[in-house]
Amino acid sequence: MVAGTANSVHAMCSPAWIAALEAFDQDLRRRAVADKTRRAYAIDVAQFARWATAREVEPSGVGVRELRRYLAGLSEAGRAPSTLARKLAALRALLRVQIDLGQRHENPAELLSSPKRPRRLPRVLSHGEVEALLERIPAGTPLELRDRALFELAYASGLRAEELVKLDVDSVDFDSETVRVEGKGAKTRVVPVGEHALRALERYLAAGRPALEAPGERALLVSKSGNRLSTSDVRRRLRLWGRRSTSAPALVDVHPHALRHSFATHLLEGGADLRAIQELLGHATISTTQVYTRVESRRLRSAYARAHPRA
Repeated sequence: MVAGTANSVHAMCSPAWIAALEAFDQDLRRRAVADKTRRAYAIDVAQFARWATAREVEPSGVGVRELRRYLAGLSEAGRAPSTLARKLAALRALLRVQIDLGQRHENPAELLSSPKRPRRLPRVLSHGEVEALLERIPAGTPLELRDRALFELAYASGLRAEELVKLDVDSVDFDSETVRVEGKGAKTRVVPVGEHALRALERYLAAGRPALEAPGERALLVSKSGNRLSTSDVRRRLRLWGRRSTSAPALVDVHPHALRHSFATHLLEGGADLRAIQELLGHATISTTQVYTRVESRRLRSAYARAHPRA
Protein backbone atom coordinates (compact mmCIF):
# COMPACT_ATOMS: atom_id res chain seq x y z
CA MET A 1 0.00 0.00 0.00
CA VAL A 2 1.22 3.53 -0.76
CA ALA A 3 2.90 5.23 2.19
CA GLY A 4 0.57 7.50 4.13
CA THR A 5 -2.53 5.68 2.94
CA ALA A 6 -2.22 2.28 4.62
CA ASN A 7 -2.96 3.36 8.19
CA SER A 8 -6.15 5.24 7.39
CA VAL A 9 -7.38 2.40 5.17
CA HIS A 10 -6.74 -0.23 7.85
CA ALA A 11 -8.65 1.88 10.37
CA MET A 12 -11.73 2.35 8.22
CA CYS A 13 -11.99 -0.77 6.00
CA SER A 14 -12.95 -4.37 6.57
CA PRO A 15 -10.24 -7.07 6.47
CA ALA A 16 -11.51 -8.25 3.08
CA TRP A 17 -11.17 -4.74 1.65
CA ILE A 18 -7.70 -4.31 3.12
CA ALA A 19 -6.62 -7.54 1.41
CA ALA A 20 -8.20 -6.44 -1.88
CA LEU A 21 -6.45 -3.06 -1.79
CA GLU A 22 -3.10 -4.61 -1.00
CA ALA A 23 -3.48 -7.15 -3.82
CA PHE A 24 -4.35 -4.34 -6.20
CA ASP A 25 -1.30 -2.33 -5.19
CA GLN A 26 0.94 -5.38 -5.63
CA ASP A 27 -0.47 -5.88 -9.14
CA LEU A 28 0.28 -2.25 -10.05
CA ARG A 29 3.84 -2.63 -8.78
CA ARG A 30 4.27 -5.86 -10.74
CA ARG A 31 3.19 -4.09 -13.92
CA ALA A 32 5.61 -1.22 -13.20
CA VAL A 33 2.86 1.40 -13.13
CA ALA A 34 4.30 4.86 -12.48
CA ASP A 35 4.37 5.90 -8.81
CA LYS A 36 2.21 8.96 -9.47
CA THR A 37 -0.48 6.84 -11.15
CA ARG A 38 -0.27 4.19 -8.45
CA ARG A 39 -0.80 6.79 -5.73
CA ALA A 40 -3.82 8.21 -7.56
CA TYR A 41 -5.33 4.74 -7.97
CA ALA A 42 -4.71 3.97 -4.29
CA ILE A 43 -6.61 7.07 -3.21
CA ASP A 44 -9.54 6.32 -5.53
CA VAL A 45 -9.99 2.67 -4.58
CA ALA A 46 -9.46 3.35 -0.86
CA GLN A 47 -12.24 5.92 -0.97
CA PHE A 48 -14.61 3.34 -2.44
CA ALA A 49 -13.46 0.71 0.06
CA ARG A 50 -14.34 2.99 2.96
CA TRP A 51 -17.72 3.77 1.38
CA ALA A 52 -18.44 0.05 0.88
CA THR A 53 -17.28 -0.91 4.37
CA ALA A 54 -19.63 1.65 5.89
CA ARG A 55 -22.48 -0.07 4.04
CA GLU A 56 -21.28 -3.60 4.88
CA VAL A 57 -20.50 -4.36 1.24
CA GLU A 58 -17.49 -6.65 0.81
CA PRO A 59 -15.43 -6.89 -2.41
CA SER A 60 -17.27 -10.03 -3.47
CA GLY A 61 -20.61 -8.23 -3.07
CA VAL A 62 -19.87 -5.28 -5.33
CA GLY A 63 -22.25 -5.15 -8.28
CA VAL A 64 -23.55 -2.65 -10.80
CA ARG A 65 -26.07 -1.26 -8.29
CA GLU A 66 -23.38 -0.46 -5.71
CA LEU A 67 -21.14 1.16 -8.28
CA ARG A 68 -23.98 3.30 -9.62
CA ARG A 69 -24.96 4.41 -6.12
CA TYR A 70 -21.38 5.34 -5.34
CA LEU A 71 -20.82 7.31 -8.55
CA ALA A 72 -24.22 9.00 -8.22
CA GLY A 73 -23.25 10.20 -4.76
CA LEU A 74 -20.02 11.66 -6.09
CA SER A 75 -21.88 13.35 -8.93
CA GLU A 76 -24.39 14.88 -6.52
CA ALA A 77 -21.45 16.16 -4.48
CA GLY A 78 -20.31 18.10 -7.52
CA ARG A 79 -17.43 15.92 -8.76
CA ALA A 80 -16.47 16.61 -12.36
CA PRO A 81 -17.13 14.01 -15.08
CA SER A 82 -13.37 13.60 -15.52
CA THR A 83 -13.04 12.70 -11.83
CA LEU A 84 -15.89 10.18 -12.05
CA ALA A 85 -14.33 8.62 -15.15
CA ARG A 86 -10.97 8.27 -13.39
CA LYS A 87 -12.52 6.68 -10.31
CA LEU A 88 -14.52 4.23 -12.43
CA ALA A 89 -11.34 3.28 -14.28
CA ALA A 90 -9.60 2.62 -10.96
CA LEU A 91 -12.49 0.45 -9.74
CA ARG A 92 -12.56 -1.42 -13.03
CA ALA A 93 -8.87 -2.24 -12.57
CA LEU A 94 -9.36 -3.23 -8.93
CA LEU A 95 -12.15 -5.67 -9.76
CA ARG A 96 -10.13 -7.06 -12.67
CA VAL A 97 -7.43 -8.06 -10.19
CA GLN A 98 -10.07 -9.78 -8.08
CA ILE A 99 -11.04 -11.83 -11.13
CA ASP A 100 -7.40 -12.70 -11.82
CA LEU A 101 -7.10 -13.96 -8.25
CA GLY A 102 -10.21 -16.14 -8.66
CA GLN A 103 -12.15 -14.17 -6.05
CA ARG A 104 -14.99 -13.18 -8.38
CA HIS A 105 -16.22 -14.15 -11.83
CA GLU A 106 -17.39 -10.90 -13.39
CA ASN A 107 -16.44 -7.24 -13.47
CA PRO A 108 -19.57 -5.12 -13.03
CA ALA A 109 -17.57 -1.95 -13.69
CA GLU A 110 -17.21 -3.11 -17.30
CA LEU A 111 -20.98 -2.71 -17.69
CA LEU A 112 -20.90 0.99 -16.85
CA SER A 113 -20.02 3.65 -19.38
CA SER A 114 -17.52 6.29 -18.37
CA PRO A 115 -19.06 9.75 -17.92
CA LYS A 116 -18.58 11.97 -20.95
CA ARG A 117 -15.64 14.28 -20.40
CA PRO A 118 -15.31 17.58 -22.23
CA ARG A 119 -12.33 17.31 -24.56
CA ARG A 120 -10.18 20.34 -23.93
CA LEU A 121 -7.68 21.04 -26.66
CA PRO A 122 -4.10 21.30 -25.41
CA ARG A 123 -2.52 24.71 -25.16
CA VAL A 124 -0.14 25.20 -28.07
CA LEU A 125 2.42 27.95 -28.55
CA SER A 126 3.12 29.43 -31.95
CA HIS A 127 6.54 29.15 -33.55
CA GLY A 128 7.16 32.79 -32.64
CA GLU A 129 6.16 32.29 -29.02
CA VAL A 130 8.48 29.30 -28.64
CA GLU A 131 11.32 31.31 -30.16
CA ALA A 132 10.56 34.27 -27.88
CA LEU A 133 10.71 31.99 -24.87
CA LEU A 134 13.90 30.14 -25.74
CA GLU A 135 15.82 33.12 -27.07
CA ARG A 136 14.98 35.03 -23.90
CA ILE A 137 17.10 32.63 -21.84
CA PRO A 138 20.70 33.95 -21.84
CA ALA A 139 23.83 31.86 -21.46
CA GLY A 140 25.78 33.78 -18.87
CA THR A 141 25.52 31.68 -15.71
CA PRO A 142 25.49 27.90 -15.05
CA LEU A 143 21.78 28.02 -14.21
CA GLU A 144 20.99 29.92 -17.41
CA LEU A 145 23.00 27.42 -19.45
CA ARG A 146 21.08 24.61 -17.76
CA ASP A 147 17.68 26.21 -18.34
CA ARG A 148 18.42 26.89 -21.99
CA ALA A 149 19.47 23.26 -22.49
CA LEU A 150 16.47 22.03 -20.49
CA PHE A 151 13.80 23.86 -22.46
CA GLU A 152 15.50 23.53 -25.85
CA LEU A 153 15.47 19.76 -25.25
CA ALA A 154 11.86 19.78 -23.97
CA TYR A 155 10.67 21.40 -27.19
CA ALA A 156 13.08 19.65 -29.58
CA SER A 157 12.12 16.16 -28.40
CA GLY A 158 8.63 16.63 -26.92
CA LEU A 159 9.55 15.27 -23.48
CA ARG A 160 7.36 15.32 -20.40
CA ALA A 161 8.74 17.08 -17.30
CA GLU A 162 8.92 13.67 -15.59
CA GLU A 163 11.03 12.35 -18.46
CA LEU A 164 13.37 15.33 -18.48
CA VAL A 165 14.31 15.01 -14.82
CA LYS A 166 14.97 11.27 -15.19
CA LEU A 167 17.63 11.80 -17.85
CA ASP A 168 21.22 10.91 -16.97
CA VAL A 169 24.38 12.32 -18.53
CA ASP A 170 24.72 9.25 -20.75
CA SER A 171 21.10 9.46 -21.94
CA VAL A 172 22.11 11.85 -24.73
CA ASP A 173 24.00 10.38 -27.68
CA PHE A 174 25.64 13.26 -29.51
CA ASP A 175 26.93 11.03 -32.30
CA SER A 176 23.49 9.76 -33.29
CA GLU A 177 21.76 13.02 -32.20
CA THR A 178 19.24 11.16 -30.04
CA VAL A 179 18.16 10.93 -26.42
CA ARG A 180 17.14 7.73 -24.62
CA VAL A 181 13.99 8.41 -22.60
CA GLU A 182 12.29 6.42 -19.86
CA GLY A 183 8.60 7.08 -20.32
CA LYS A 184 5.41 5.97 -18.59
CA GLY A 185 5.35 2.39 -17.35
CA ALA A 186 9.18 2.27 -17.47
CA LYS A 187 9.01 2.02 -21.28
CA THR A 188 12.15 3.27 -23.02
CA ARG A 189 12.16 5.06 -26.37
CA VAL A 190 14.85 6.81 -28.41
CA VAL A 191 13.94 10.27 -29.70
CA PRO A 192 15.82 12.58 -32.11
CA VAL A 193 17.32 15.79 -30.72
CA GLY A 194 17.44 18.94 -32.84
CA GLU A 195 20.55 20.97 -33.63
CA HIS A 196 19.66 23.90 -31.37
CA ALA A 197 19.08 21.60 -28.40
CA LEU A 198 22.32 19.69 -29.02
CA ARG A 199 24.32 22.93 -29.07
CA ALA A 200 22.63 24.10 -25.86
CA LEU A 201 23.39 20.75 -24.21
CA GLU A 202 27.03 20.89 -25.28
CA ARG A 203 27.44 24.38 -23.79
CA TYR A 204 25.73 23.31 -20.57
CA LEU A 205 27.85 20.17 -20.19
CA ALA A 206 31.05 22.11 -20.92
CA ALA A 207 30.52 25.21 -18.80
CA GLY A 208 27.31 24.89 -16.78
CA ARG A 209 27.03 21.47 -15.20
CA PRO A 210 30.65 21.31 -13.92
CA ALA A 211 29.92 24.37 -11.77
CA LEU A 212 26.75 22.76 -10.36
CA GLU A 213 27.77 19.13 -10.16
CA ALA A 214 27.76 17.12 -6.92
CA PRO A 215 30.18 14.17 -6.64
CA GLY A 216 28.70 10.96 -8.05
CA GLU A 217 25.50 12.57 -9.40
CA ARG A 218 24.45 10.90 -12.69
CA ALA A 219 21.57 13.27 -13.50
CA LEU A 220 21.87 15.30 -16.67
CA LEU A 221 19.96 18.27 -15.26
CA VAL A 222 21.01 19.33 -11.77
CA SER A 223 20.05 22.07 -9.33
CA LYS A 224 22.37 24.75 -7.97
CA SER A 225 23.15 22.40 -5.09
CA GLY A 226 24.12 19.63 -7.52
CA ASN A 227 21.07 17.41 -7.04
CA ARG A 228 18.73 16.01 -9.69
CA LEU A 229 16.03 18.50 -10.69
CA SER A 230 12.43 17.84 -9.69
CA THR A 231 9.38 18.38 -11.89
CA SER A 232 8.39 21.33 -9.68
CA ASP A 233 11.80 22.88 -10.43
CA VAL A 234 11.08 22.52 -14.15
CA ARG A 235 7.66 24.17 -13.81
CA ARG A 236 9.03 26.99 -11.67
CA ARG A 237 11.93 27.82 -13.99
CA LEU A 238 9.75 27.74 -17.11
CA ARG A 239 7.25 30.09 -15.47
CA LEU A 240 10.11 32.42 -14.57
CA TRP A 241 11.37 32.66 -18.16
CA GLY A 242 7.85 32.83 -19.56
CA ARG A 243 7.06 35.89 -17.45
CA ARG A 244 10.25 37.57 -18.66
CA SER A 245 9.09 37.10 -22.27
CA THR A 246 6.80 40.11 -21.99
CA SER A 247 6.28 40.32 -25.75
CA ALA A 248 4.25 37.08 -25.68
CA PRO A 249 1.28 37.16 -23.24
CA ALA A 250 0.64 33.44 -23.79
CA LEU A 251 3.92 32.71 -22.00
CA VAL A 252 2.99 34.37 -18.71
CA ASP A 253 1.81 31.09 -17.11
CA VAL A 254 3.26 28.59 -19.55
CA HIS A 255 3.44 24.96 -18.40
CA PRO A 256 6.07 22.38 -19.47
CA HIS A 257 3.38 20.33 -21.20
CA ALA A 258 2.71 23.27 -23.53
CA LEU A 259 6.17 22.71 -25.04
CA ARG A 260 5.32 19.04 -25.59
CA HIS A 261 1.99 19.95 -27.19
CA SER A 262 3.71 22.53 -29.36
CA PHE A 263 6.32 19.97 -30.43
CA ALA A 264 3.59 17.58 -31.63
CA THR A 265 1.45 20.24 -33.29
CA HIS A 266 4.37 21.83 -35.14
CA LEU A 267 5.43 18.40 -36.42
CA LEU A 268 1.90 17.78 -37.69
CA GLU A 269 1.82 21.20 -39.35
CA GLY A 270 5.10 20.31 -41.04
CA GLY A 271 3.66 17.15 -42.54
CA ALA A 272 4.80 14.50 -40.04
CA ASP A 273 2.84 11.25 -39.95
CA LEU A 274 0.53 10.82 -36.96
CA ARG A 275 1.97 7.36 -36.22
CA ALA A 276 5.47 8.82 -36.13
CA ILE A 277 4.31 11.52 -33.71
CA GLN A 278 2.71 8.83 -31.53
CA GLU A 279 6.02 6.99 -31.34
CA LEU A 280 7.98 10.16 -30.59
CA LEU A 281 5.59 11.12 -27.79
CA GLY A 282 5.53 7.62 -26.33
CA HIS A 283 1.72 7.36 -26.48
CA ALA A 284 0.39 3.84 -25.95
CA THR A 285 -2.49 4.34 -28.39
CA ILE A 286 -3.03 6.46 -31.49
CA SER A 287 -6.28 7.85 -30.04
CA THR A 288 -4.25 9.88 -27.53
CA THR A 289 -2.21 11.42 -30.34
CA GLN A 290 -5.25 12.21 -32.48
CA VAL A 291 -6.10 15.23 -30.32
CA TYR A 292 -3.42 17.10 -32.29
CA THR A 293 -5.40 16.69 -35.49
CA ARG A 294 -8.17 18.65 -33.77
CA VAL A 295 -5.69 21.38 -32.85
CA GLU A 296 -4.52 21.60 -36.45
CA SER A 297 -8.11 21.59 -37.73
CA ARG A 298 -8.94 24.48 -35.40
CA ARG A 299 -5.92 26.43 -36.67
CA LEU A 300 -6.91 25.88 -40.31
CA ARG A 301 -10.50 26.96 -39.66
CA SER A 302 -9.24 30.12 -37.98
CA ALA A 303 -6.90 30.86 -40.89
CA TYR A 304 -9.77 30.29 -43.34
CA ALA A 305 -12.08 32.62 -41.42
CA ARG A 306 -9.44 35.38 -41.45
CA ALA A 307 -8.40 35.03 -45.07
CA HIS A 308 -11.31 33.92 -47.21
CA PRO A 309 -13.47 36.76 -48.56
CA ARG A 310 -16.68 34.68 -48.31
CA ALA A 311 -15.91 32.94 -45.03
